[in-house]
Amino acid sequence: MTHQDRTSDIIAVTDALYRFAAGIDLRDRDLLASAFAEGAVSDFRPAGKKAGFDYLVLKGRDTIVAALLGSLAPLDTSHSVSNPRVILNGDLASLDALVEAQHVPRADHTRHYLMKNRYDVELVRRGDAWVIQHVTIDNIWRTGDPSVLAGI
Repeated sequence: MTHQDRTSDIIAVTDALYRFAAGIDLRDRDLLASAFAEGAVSDFRPAGKKAGFDYLVLKGRDTIVAALLGSLAPLDTSHSVSNPRVILNGDLASLDALVEAQHVPRADHTRHYLMKNRYDVELVRRGDAWVIQHVTIDNIWRTGDPSVLAGI
């Protein structure tokens, strides 16, 4: 693999996480779906537990997209991705990154719940793009009203 190919793959791997974040914030079903493999798994249980919620492991791209867009529908969100680190292994990659996620009820912007989460992501190459096979999200710190996440 040339240095240029490696650099292109690292950018493309990171782009999958950017598509994930932007898809949520823009409520763009197609953009969000483009970040995931068909049989993807999303595990928010570690972060959810620290926020006081029990979340199920989501399996399958369509299930993940529907659950995320459905549960976050009453909220305005902004996700900021930082510190991505990528390890390439042929057509597989791993990525860990920090994601700051602000959640604000659409009807009441005086309340918020801000989370700094660590994302542990496994990806696979699909044609010219990389897609998420498995993501585990754990929380580092949080502030605000956790009931915001419940849509209350």
